[in-house]
Parts: sequence; C-alpha cells; structure tokens
Amino acid sequence: MTASAIAAKATGYHIQGRTITCPVEVRDACASIAAFVVPSAVASGLVGEAFEIVDFLPGRTLLMLGCIDYRDNDLGDYNEVAINFFVRLAGERSGVPYLDAWKRMGTGEVPTFSWKMPVNQSFTRDAGAIIWGFPKTIERIDFDYSNERRFHGLLEMDGATVFEIDAPRGGGRSQPAMTSIAYSYIDGVPHRTRFTQKVSDLGIRPGWGVRLTLGQHPIADVLRRLGLPKRPLVSTWAGKMVMSFDAPERL
Repeated sequence: MTASAIAAKATGYHIQGRTITCPVEVRDACASIAAFVVPSAVASGLVGEAFEIVDFLPGRTLLMLGCIDYRDNDLGDYNEVAINFFVRLAGERSGVPYLDAWKRMGTGEVPTFSWKMPVNQSFTRDAGAIIWGFPKTIERIDFDYSNERRFHGLLEMDGATVFEIDAPRGGGRSQPAMTSIAYSYIDGVPHRTRFTQKVSDLGIRPGWGVRLTLGQHPIADVLRRLGLPKRPLVSTWAGKMVMSFDAPERL
C-alpha cells in the first residue's frame, strides 16, 4: 500500500461533516447483474489511456450492468447502477488466452473499471468520488421488488430514461469471500482499490429471462453503440452481499 493510502486509512476522509475510515464496510446489499458481450474496440474508448480492455473472445469483451441496493453500509442506504468493464493496466499483458481470462474473471483476478456509477444519495456520491475516484453522480434510480421472482430497475438522468431492466431473482447458492480489484482515476491519476465480497442467496442463469429497454439519453446512445439492447450472456442475482473496500492505492 502506498504512503498516501496508509495515511488516509489512518486519518480518514472528511466528507459532509463526517469522518470515513477504511476499510468501508457493507454489511448488507443485494444486486442484479447482467453480463453482455460487446465489441472491445468501442469499450476501449471508455476506459481512458491508463487501462486496456480484456478480451474474452476475439475482439469481444464483457460489459457488466449492475443494479446494487446498499441496505446497510458505512456510506448509507442507497441505490446504485454500475456499468463496468474488465481491464488491465496499459501494456501490462497482451494476448491473454481467452480461456485464461474466463478463469481469472471467476476468481476476481481480472480488475474492473467503472465507466458510469450513478447513485441516488449525495453522501455516497461525494464519498465515492473523493475516496476512490468512482464516477458517481446523483440520479433517479428506482428498484422494484413487488414481483417475488423478478427484479425491475430504472435509471433516469437529466429527466430522461437511460434504461429499464427486468431480470429474474432468487437463488440458493453461495460464494465464499473473494478479493477483487477496481481501477479508477483520482485527479486523472490511475489508482487501484482492493475489495472483498461474500455472497449468499446467489442465482446464476443464462440471460434469456432478462429484458433491457434503452431510452433517449446520451448514455443510452453509447450503450447502443456497444450493441445493446440484446440478450445478455448471463444474469446474476445476489440476494445478500457483504463487502469491504480498502483505501485506494496510487499506481
């Protein structure tokens, strides 16, 4: 860990009159996540010069569209949408075998980069941006659980619908605690954040049951350039997640 990360971990971050120390703990959250196969060339233009897209098929990568409901978290109770790609540091490796990329993704070894991460609360917006450099903005995010077998999510920005998604939920699997890495930019400088997550009530399904509708918004237009809406490769329901986020490390 860098000296700046150690100092921040010891002294904390002062945000909206509160002091937040790392690790930041998430005691209860749930998430609906859909994985879409998209063209790497388009995705490469969204991650900045410090990172490169990881291919899982020739010329193809994965876009992870996640709707996360943080129910008990050091940063509050809020909804979040994360549009993520799997990346590596620019020039770090080239020609990673596709099978190896799939295996490494399943163990958390392939880092992610969040292109967009809207939330619906101001404190987590400020904390996410200040601490980790996550691209958080305050938007309208509605999650509907009225159908016990389905999840419905809505993201609106600037008064326009970006997308609506409807996906299956429920599951009886579990995933032991796993350490992963998230990359980001803080003041234009690339950083790495290590985090752990443990999942229960987990369901993993083919993407047939997912319905994604795009609205009329610039972000929706970028998603169209990536080939959406279409059927995702797979959808995941995480009924309960426990997570812990470390302080970021400068790369």
